[in-house]
Amino acid sequence: MKRQIGLLAAVFAVAGCAQMPAPTAAHPDKAPNEVISFDIPPDALGARDPQLATVLAKAGTLAAAQPQSTVVLVTALGQDFAYLNQAVWKGVPAQRTARVNFENRTAGLGQPYSVSIRTVQ
Repeated sequence: MKRQIGLLAAVFAVAGCAQMPAPTAAHPDKAPNEVISFDIPPDALGARDPQLATVLAKAGTLAAAQPQSTVVLVTALGQDFAYLNQAVWKGVPAQRTARVNFENRTAGLGQPYSVSIRTVQ
């Protein structure tokens, strides 16, 4: 699992999107069942950056690779949920779709867009 997180961190570094903090630095109050959590740079989302789509798909792959069922929590504005959810789903293999669930949470004023993957306990 550390290797998967390292791979995802490497993708962030190479992605060329706006500077993204390391997953653990993004959310130091990490829940015990949290696999990864990261903020989405607004400029990458606004530009529909293909490298952001790649990172989101890798997050879907990571969610599907967990031994337990997972919940992918996407925090954004309503108009962006379809794009973000679809980008994450692209990384989930068809045979694992039943084990990955989505929750969408509307971002509040000044709250960053984010993706969080948690295992179901």
